[in-house]
Amino acid sequence: MNGLRLIAVACLGLLAAACSEQKKADVPAEPGRTRITFATDWRAQAEQGGFYQALATGEYAKRGLDVTIMQGGPAVNVPQLLAAGSVDMGMGSNSFIVLNLAAEKVPVKAVAAFMQKDPQVLMAHPDQGIKSIADMKGRPILLSDASVTAFWVWLKAKYGFTDDMVRKYTFNPAPFIADKKAIQQGYVTSEPYTIEKEAGFKPEVFLLADEGYPGYATMVLVPDAFIAKNPEAVRAFIEASAAGWQSYLNGDAAPGDALILKDNPEATQDLLAQAREKMKSYGIVESGDVGVGTMTDARWAEFFKVASEQGVYPKDMDYRHAYTLDFLKPAAP
Repeated sequence: MNGLRLIAVACLGLLAAACSEQKKADVPAEPGRTRITFATDWRAQAEQGGFYQALATGEYAKRGLDVTIMQGGPAVNVPQLLAAGSVDMGMGSNSFIVLNLAAEKVPVKAVAAFMQKDPQVLMAHPDQGIKSIADMKGRPILLSDASVTAFWVWLKAKYGFTDDMVRKYTFNPAPFIADKKAIQQGYVTSEPYTIEKEAGFKPEVFLLADEGYPGYATMVLVPDAFIAKNPEAVRAFIEASAAGWQSYLNGDAAPGDALILKDNPEATQDLLAQAREKMKSYGIVESGDVGVGTMTDARWAEFFKVASEQGVYPKDMDYRHAYTLDFLKPAAP
């Protein structure tokens, strides 16, 4: 499982490439405001909508922050950018990324999780007798390299899946569309919609989180040095982002969508609208009575237990170095 940890400490060549494409803004912050460059994990999309909404509606500014959102892409590795000090904060796609950083003793922590449910799904063709994830055992499953060293660990532990089921997924849906027996990974907010549009059928969709997968997603990662120097700015960023997410999902999303489409012209309004609706209907961001951005010790302990029992991390590793709950508590009077 060593390949998993390399996500956090990949080669310097990739880091140089990422930094050459996107450099931390050196422009001084507006007077009286703390400048923050926040790197996302992919090109601008609805799955980042709360951050764009907070920027567009002035939630960051009203809390004394001067925020720049740096959109990600295939050549951008957020953990590397954080470790190199090229950005002030970054988005953590899943819980493995955060624990990888802790395992490598990289001084970066998750301070909030804006997706209570990881949006990862497995999709199957309709009318194939697949009524649950357990029914997929023995079927070919299209997975990316990163997924093999991430949620696949949980699938093997819970369902007894084996590595000979894995087929390489290159983010091209054609092999899945062509093979009725195949299963494919995806995000509930994206791939099911794409398959329906391209292939003309509605795939069966199984959200891993609804089957017990305990991982968080869309976390805010912050270097320890920035936390120590600017604790109030960290708290303000979380509060503003939470307000942005609530507004984006339940209010007028037009301001956030406008910024997303400006950063990523390949996105479309219908794609953003359906993704927002999926996040609401599946409870991805707002789940039950859990507050937006919340993390708990219990969830992290559960996730670490699964990963360590599968040999991903040493069982005696102090996983609590991966996160802090300090900024999710009320501020001291």
